[in-house]
Amino acid sequence: MSDSPPAPATPRRRADVARNEQSILDAASRVFSTSGVDAPVREVADAAGVGMGTLYRHFPTRSDLMVAVYRHQIDECADAGPQLLESSASPFVALQEWVHKYADFLTTKHGLGNVWQGDAAGLSALHQLFLDRLLPVLAELLEAARTSGEVAADVTPYELLRAVGDLVAWNVNDPNYDVLRIVNLLLAGLRQPPTT
Repeated sequence: MSDSPPAPATPRRRADVARNEQSILDAASRVFSTSGVDAPVREVADAAGVGMGTLYRHFPTRSDLMVAVYRHQIDECADAGPQLLESSASPFVALQEWVHKYADFLTTKHGLGNVWQGDAAGLSALHQLFLDRLLPVLAELLEAARTSGEVAADVTPYELLRAVGDLVAWNVNDPNYDVLRIVNLLLAGLRQPPTT
């Protein structure tokens, strides 16, 4: 029997602290989507309904905030796949809705590379998290749509993830380019069998 005192229990995070962090991440996602990643941090704090001090306690730098938003959105995108399969009219509709969500997420990703300048390992780890979380979800959606007979094209989850990413990458505030229309054309092509 040891005379040493028991280790103190890890204190639970207060509910308001967790709520504030979630509010900041949700607000930052919206602000970065509409105003870009260079939007003033004060705009994020205002949208979250918190003071600057609270924001900086959670995310001391803009880089910390951007990376947290990116991780948060990866998780949201990954979690949406099974939910959409359960609630959508068909597996193809679930796939389409998920790809739209993924395309929206990618619009906030622009500018993230600037955060990781000089930290190739950090960028690589974040990219790997992106692949590890999203590829299995897209694979499940594609397989369900194939099983239902709604997708005939021979495309891998990686190819589709990459193709949508490439289409979104060129969406630079061009009024003559409707990225979702182009993404929908790509998805419509999945219904076609491969040509021989």
